[in-house]
Amino acid sequence: MQTDIDPRSLIGRKAFDRHGAKIGTVDEVYLDDATGEPEWAAVRTGLFSRDAFVPLEPSKVVDEGLHIPYDRKLIKDAPDFGVGRHLSPEQELQLYHHYRLDISSPPASAPADQGFGRVAGTDD
Repeated sequence: MQTDIDPRSLIGRKAFDRHGAKIGTVDEVYLDDATGEPEWAAVRTGLFSRDAFVPLEPSKVVDEGLHIPYDRKLIKDAPDFGVGRHLSPEQELQLYHHYRLDISSPPASAPADQGFGRVAGTDD
């Protein structure tokens, strides 16, 4: 994802799938504990207002919207862990597997239980 954008500014933006179809609105952004970089977004989807977690890499911000390079069905089938909570290592691994992303281990300097995402704008 573009690193020059404030992750909090993503909240409220419309999210689109790989074909440009609107899938929802960004509710939360989760930062990697080790790097502080934006890693995941929770997108409020559909009529039943469920949150789907999407990877911010390789997503792009284009024309004020978040464009996610995955099909709508894959995004809507993503695990829903609820928003506003820290993602556990197990939950993040589920997301990596769901999107078939390369899983790299956290840096050696990161504590074992701190290598995964936290909500942007929180101190814990």
